[in-house]
Amino acid sequence: ACITVTFLIIKKTIGLRVNRHEEVVGLDATEHGLQSSYADFIPSMHIETTASGKEKEVANVIPVVSEEKAVPVAHRKAENTASDVKMTKVDIITSMEKFDQLKSALYAIGITGMTVTNTMGCGMMKGKTEYYRGVPVTPQLLPKVKVEVVVCKVPVDDVVSAAKNALYTGNVGDGKIFVYDVEDVMKIRTGESGYDALQDNA
Repeated sequence: ACITVTFLIIKKTIGLRVNRHEEVVGLDATEHGLQSSYADFIPSMHIETTASGKEKEVANVIPVVSEEKAVPVAHRKAENTASDVKMTKVDIITSMEKFDQLKSALYAIGITGMTVTNTMGCGMMKGKTEYYRGVPVTPQLLPKVKVEVVVCKVPVDDVVSAAKNALYTGNVGDGKIFVYDVEDVMKIRTGESGYDALQDNA
């Protein structure tokens, strides 16, 4: 009876479960500022989740700062192109929990194909300042997702704008966008190249 009363008191005061944001992100991150409290172990998040609105709720928890602080797009130009139709590759690197938002935004502007890779990395902040139980720890590589798309029909500016709108909070960890010129592309099954190889023909 005593333990039942104790549990009821805890349930009514601080609650027996963590909130939805802490459940999605994990207590290591919310309580201790770590990706994982276990040495040499980083959880591999399955990025092909069913969009349920939770990702938007998680994103809304992060405060938004002024857009002037956003990271500019890095544009790397190749010397030559092999087609009259300009083809461009856009690489987007961001945190895993934002993937569903990014995927939906790209689908909405007509992107029908993409390559998605689970990866790890850190920027100039070296993974931000990490603390474990109040003690600073060595910066580490953080789990990220890399999305690669090659476009010629969809304007590159639309891709960049959609990605920034989906991912931007103004905080460290929003990610980066890299834009490259593509010399040529070949579809192995049909032998098509250039513009035709990027079209979704049966």
